[in-house]
Amino acid sequence: MEPFTFASSNTLDYPVSIRIIHLEGSETPIPFSTLIDHPELKHIGSNQSPHSDLYVTVQVWAGSKPLTVPVQTAYKPFRTERKWNEWLTLPIKYSTLPENSRLAITIWDLSPTGGPGAQGHAIPFGGTTLPLFDRDNQLHKGRQKCHVYKHQAADGSDDSKTPAIVPKRKEGSKKGGAVVEDKDGEELDRMEKLFKKHEMGEIPRVDWLDQLVFRGFEKRGHQSGTSLQTMLQRKRAAESEASIKTKDGKEDSSQEWGPSSFVLNVELPRFDFPVVFADHEYPTPPISSLQHLSSSQSNIVLKPPPEVHFGPGINGIDDGDEGYAGQLIQVYDPEVGAKDNPAESKHRRLVRSQHRNGILDKDLKPNAKVRDELNLIMSYSPTHTLSPEEKDLIWKFRYHLTRNKKALTKFVKSVNWQDLAESKQAVQVLGKWTDIDVDDALELLGPTFDNSAVRAFAVERLRKADNHELLLYLLQLVQALKYEHISPQPDHEVAQDSSLAQFLISRAIDSFTLGNYFWWYVMVECDDKSPDQGQDNHAIYHKIAYDFMTELVKLPDGKETRRMLLRQAEWISILSRISGEIKESNESIARRTERVKNFLADPKNELVTIEPPLPLPLDPSVEIIGVAPEDTIVFKSSLHPIKVAFKTTSGRKYPVLFKTGDDLRQDQLVIQIITLMDNLLQKENLDLKLSPYKILATSTTAGLSQFVPSMSFQGISSKFRNNPALAYLKQNNPDSQGPLGLRKETLDTFVKSCAGYCVITYILGVGDRHLDNLLLAPDGHFFHADFGYILGRDPKPFAPAMKLSKEMVDCMGGSGSEHYRQFKQYCFLAYSALRKNSNLILNLFSLMVDANIPDIKLEPDKAVFKVKERFHLELSEEEAIRALERIIDDSLSALVPVVIDKLHEIVQHFRA
Repeated sequence: MEPFTFASSNTLDYPVSIRIIHLEGSETPIPFSTLIDHPELKHIGSNQSPHSDLYVTVQVWAGSKPLTVPVQTAYKPFRTERKWNEWLTLPIKYSTLPENSRLAITIWDLSPTGGPGAQGHAIPFGGTTLPLFDRDNQLHKGRQKCHVYKHQAADGSDDSKTPAIVPKRKEGSKKGGAVVEDKDGEELDRMEKLFKKHEMGEIPRVDWLDQLVFRGFEKRGHQSGTSLQTMLQRKRAAESEASIKTKDGKEDSSQEWGPSSFVLNVELPRFDFPVVFADHEYPTPPISSLQHLSSSQSNIVLKPPPEVHFGPGINGIDDGDEGYAGQLIQVYDPEVGAKDNPAESKHRRLVRSQHRNGILDKDLKPNAKVRDELNLIMSYSPTHTLSPEEKDLIWKFRYHLTRNKKALTKFVKSVNWQDLAESKQAVQVLGKWTDIDVDDALELLGPTFDNSAVRAFAVERLRKADNHELLLYLLQLVQALKYEHISPQPDHEVAQDSSLAQFLISRAIDSFTLGNYFWWYVMVECDDKSPDQGQDNHAIYHKIAYDFMTELVKLPDGKETRRMLLRQAEWISILSRISGEIKESNESIARRTERVKNFLADPKNELVTIEPPLPLPLDPSVEIIGVAPEDTIVFKSSLHPIKVAFKTTSGRKYPVLFKTGDDLRQDQLVIQIITLMDNLLQKENLDLKLSPYKILATSTTAGLSQFVPSMSFQGISSKFRNNPALAYLKQNNPDSQGPLGLRKETLDTFVKSCAGYCVITYILGVGDRHLDNLLLAPDGHFFHADFGYILGRDPKPFAPAMKLSKEMVDCMGGSGSEHYRQFKQYCFLAYSALRKNSNLILNLFSLMVDANIPDIKLEPDKAVFKVKERFHLELSEEEAIRALERIIDDSLSALVPVVIDKLHEIVQHFRA
């Protein structure tokens, strides 16, 4: 007798896991007559699309009772096939499983109307029940094909009505009282078992012989016009059709809309030896040990119980309900702390080793199906996580993909950078890649890409950008320095560690405009002493500032440039001093204004005359030569910002707002993104007259912003009663022959700028919108101010996703006017153009997650996803436009914002 090596289940101290692979099969479409009798069926997802979104739940049952809570697959949109390819770990170990344990697997479909067996808006698409132990009490392992019972949830009872393994039946015709079995069916059964044994490693692998058998079997299928997979599907469909018959020959009513031919492919863990069921033995402790435990239990320090918040209608521990006597149930979340399956990891290492040094890989080209899969992977957004199979596919065709500029970031994500041999080859492949776009280069500089060669490759792409383009991303590039390998040691040169730091310094010393903004962005980081910044980052930015000044003075005119930057800092310091004094004083607004005017007019402060002319830090293209004290205004608000007008070399005055006590970095980020979006729209020949104002944070508690002559909608409404915005524009731009009585250019500017700001503030999730921060310039330019709430945050309840007030629509002539229809068309065009550039915008936000921006800092791991949600990238362009139209209509018809605006008006009236 041959020895039999096995393991017992009670020694297997591992959690039960199952891999949901994919669903194969099809079903007969629902007849139109059925849809007429049951109109609710047309809303079910699987009745609308053959690849509708489904999800799977798995639960362990034994003795007709559930042993665990259901574990669910993550959401995954399907395009060509229903493929999850996801491992689920259940909160129970093999060592504690009873002999009759089984997995109740239910596939759920979505339906807004619910139905039989529904859970909320989910109804059973189908169910199947897979025993964990076979008839020989051995643990099932490897791939399993489970028959799916349509429109039924999985039945986990011992006499399950949804068994995964369909009983075999004999087919054929009777001749002479004998049953002639279907030889083809027997052959298919035999081959399917052999294929499974081969896959499990029970049959030795002989490559040349295996290929010969596979080709022969496929050739046999082709001769009959049928592939192997199709033959197996037809066989299972026939078995399925028979399985839904009851014993008396009648069809099961649960299969109301045609026979099911669906099979769910799953995989169970594979072990080196067979695992045989063995019941767990509980040793009886000796009485002495129990007595010892009783006498010493006072010394045991117990951990405090977790804080539990009970929902409505659920009794707590102290509610006196004996049915719930203080019992806490630990719920397992498979999404938390999930790790790669060891078997999969080993498999990937083996696959990579085969393709690492293979000469044939350089000439390897994908077929049509694989090419479609690769194109789908290339279309993923930067936030998408690649599956192990997708990473392997990219690595396999890495040489072919070097011609695709969009494939580089996906390739870098597919590399195991901890493997020295693999990372070395990946760096070599990088050198052969075609030029990439700026948005991909910015992604490679983010926190998830640590390899210095990868980051250097991204910097080389940035070298090709001109100064105007580089200025659009400079704020994020300064933040990206946090992810460089820069030593905080003071005697270490930054350029030796970081190609990005060396590149930014070299470009900043060659352009005063770039150098101006680079200097102030770095200065703000040096001023940030919060714990979130960290000591190392604080020291690194000080080193970068020092190296910048060191390189600057090496240029012929570098000393003069350095002197101008230091003069700017002195100028900011003088304004900060008077602004801080005014903010802290208890004087009236008139007295404060008079005090600021006297301070500015005092020659000792060197502001009346500025010699030589000084480039304005807010806009270095403007050179100021002095201040105009008579135009000074102190605003009545909690921080009392000061409006100061400066004389310029062009003869005009440049008004600015200076504010202390407020961190303007969030406003600065929003204005920078609006400026970038304006440039993107201009490239699409879509000029929406945005003209965002300039803003610059000079420290973590002070900053400058450009003052644009305008009136708030609140101020306009208090001055004009009937259609206030239109009356305001008529007063400044009258034209009796023009549309609505004003100049055509003015109305066109208003409609376009409204559309642009509505779409942009919706994408950025700008909140706290009221009539005081909606501004209108005399020439028709509409714009927003005060961006204290972004990414969907709003202090007001039931705030609409988009701020579109009645006053704005009335100025266009009403919701039924041609100008309003034009406004919606501009919204659609802008939204479509920005969705095309969503990767760039998402990458810019990814670089800001550690920038101490208040609303990003609240949930840094979700900030990028909140922006991504607004793009609706999972929808087609047509569907996304329809979704935006619904948002516009909802914003216009919402009543709560109107009430909030009125309350805000009353509050401001009492404050005044």
